[in-house]
Amino acid sequence: MIVVLQRVSRASVSVDGTTVGAIGRGLLALAAVEAGDTEGEVDWCARKTAEIRIFSDPAGKMNLDVRQAGGSVLAVSQFTLVGDLKKGTRPSFSHAAPPEEASVLFERYAEGVRSMGVEVATGIFGAMMAVELVNDGPVTIILQRRPAAGSTG
Repeated sequence: MIVVLQRVSRASVSVDGTTVGAIGRGLLALAAVEAGDTEGEVDWCARKTAEIRIFSDPAGKMNLDVRQAGGSVLAVSQFTLVGDLKKGTRPSFSHAAPPEEASVLFERYAEGVRSMGVEVATGIFGAMMAVELVNDGPVTIILQRRPAAGSTG
């Protein structure tokens, strides 16, 4: 699984001109499920999303997680994160999980973050979405967790 976390002042996602998810201060999480990902990778990413300390404490140091900062998470599925450009200039998405598997694991990711006490808004899986955000910092972190060799879950 790949998750791009962006610290934001606010973010929203719209489908066909209608806002389907929005947050104030917090994290925009663009998430892609890769072929072979299991609940283990998804749970790790959810825990890291809730626990990553990239919000400033009163001394100005990045010591607070999204909960401690009073923030929320906007989780948006984005399979294009797995785009492979090793050959040519047109990305290959062969490393993306099939949509029926990816949607279940994406929902597990969002629920996993919620279970850590974080308010989570989402986009609509598989929809053409318009994402708006105000980057704070900017601070952008890439989480990537691949299945262990021989792992079955």
